[in-house]
Amino acid sequence: MQPVFRFAPSPNGSLHLGHALSALINFKAANKMGGRFLLRMEDIDLLRCTEEKKQAILDDLTWLGLTWEEPMLYQSNRFGAYKRALETLKQQGLLYPSTASRKDIQIAVKDWQAQTGEIWPRDPDDAPHFPRALLKAHEVESHDAAWRLDMSAALAQLASPLSWQETGPQNTDRQSAILANPEHWGDVVLARKDYPTSYHLAVTLDDAYQGITHVVRGQDLFYSTSVHRILQALLGLPQPIYHHHRLLTGPDGQKLAKSKQDIGLSHLRAQGITSEQVQQSLKITEQDLSTFC
Repeated sequence: MQPVFRFAPSPNGSLHLGHALSALINFKAANKMGGRFLLRMEDIDLLRCTEEKKQAILDDLTWLGLTWEEPMLYQSNRFGAYKRALETLKQQGLLYPSTASRKDIQIAVKDWQAQTGEIWPRDPDDAPHFPRALLKAHEVESHDAAWRLDMSAALAQLASPLSWQETGPQNTDRQSAILANPEHWGDVVLARKDYPTSYHLAVTLDDAYQGITHVVRGQDLFYSTSVHRILQALLGLPQPIYHHHRLLTGPDGQKLAKSKQDIGLSHLRAQGITSEQVQQSLKITEQDLSTFC
């Protein structure tokens, strides 16, 4: 089977050096393995993901020297597919609605901890697990409701524990699989109030739809793979190979992020920095790519 790689940016801000690292590793790995390289716009946020921002991403990637297959996939054209997957999970009794806001969740968890003196469980992103039992009054199906996965019910449907093949630096033993722990995430949101999907659902469905064989992304998404694996199992989707590469950090030691207004590729280009200089600064070596083969 021919390997298929992808780079899937969200056009809600400027690309920075961390994005360049991920895009180039995917592109170079695809070329090294004689595979395909696809570009996908994760533009489910129709308000923030403007045409201007989409074009800016294309300009940045072209400047880096990347080429990709056409036509490019836009998630905004896939809302029907996400809706059908949600209906499948609803029919299995695995989804429930909730109109609870973040503030509702914070208050419920804070009150529970004050009453019990215990610590409420939190997910790998340090957000509290959704306190469904404490917020039953919000379990109403309406246009203001998000749809959450009933994680306990979903886990009960599995015949065996889930795992995935990881070729990134997190797996020192390439022969062994990584055990998935979706329960660490609690009842994750699969469709938000403002648009009919979530990152977890959309990325899992689109990787399967595009035939992605190698999901190569940053270490910050390593733990999210557990959620993607349970969705693959529940929806009968194929399992790709995963590789979570190193992250670039700023002077404060934190990963580069759009929200922190880190120096973007367009800014570097305007300063006269060349794409060759950018690639040299990223120091992508044969060792970065050797684990794919």
